This record gives sequence, C-alpha cells and structure tokens, in this order.
Amino acid sequence: MRDGQAFIVKTTRAEYRTHSVLLAIGRRGTPRKLGVTGEEMSKVVYRLIDPEQYAGQNVLVVGGGDSALEAAASVAECGGCVVLSYRGEAFGRAKRANRERVSAAERDGRLKVMLSSNVQQILAETVAIEREGTRLRGEE
Repeated sequence: MRDGQAFIVKTTRAEYRTHSVLLAIGRRGTPRKLGVTGEEMSKVVYRLIDPEQYAGQNVLVVGGGDSALEAAASVAECGGCVVLSYRGEAFGRAKRANRERVSAAERDGRLKVMLSSNVQQILAETVAIEREGTRLRGEE
C-alpha cells in the first residue's frame, strides 16, 4: 500500500514503512523452456518444492545453474535416482558449494552427471538425450 512517498508493507508480524520494495524471485520466476516435444507434459516441472516426493523415482534434472544443482542434489539425498543433464562442459556459473554437493553425490553413486548433453524429446516413459553426437534414451 502506498502512503505518500512511502510504501506500507504489512506482514503477519508487523507493519513496515519503506521508500522502496524489491521483489527478489530469482530465475525461477521465469523458467527457461527447452523447446522440445513433450515439455508440456504434466510430469515436467520447473520448480522443486519438496524433494522427498521424488524419493525412489527416476528423475532427470536439466540445467547447470544453482537451481538445477540444488534440485539434483536434494532429490539424490532423498533417495531418488537422479541424472543431471547440462549442455555445457562444466558447472562454471554455479556456486562452489553446489558443485561440491553434486560431486559428492556423484562419487557416492546417488547421481549421474551428463555434461555436454541436450534433451531432444520427452516421451511418456523415456527421455531422449543427445550427447557427443549419440542419441541416448533412458527410462524415467
């Protein structure tokens, strides 16, 4: 609510008077789509709310930023079978702590990393991924 030159921000705990309001929603506010067949399926999600819901399931996480690495590591820690696909050759833009977390999960056999890979198509039971000129197909 605006009050003259200031804003009044009300929360469940208090009311604050401020001159600026910043909404920090991160990259998850505008997810990047893959542009492949099948990405409109209900099983494709762009935000991880509860990693435990994927425990015991096969999960493909696509991306090389912090959100992707955090999601992959979190699901792997909950007992999901996780593949992390990234088109780049290394996770250069992710925070060191997230890279280390993914490396530890990979060393422990809880996560498989596929660098230099691109999702080609999402089907009901499989996902087609191209890696180094070879088209791979894995169960979900």
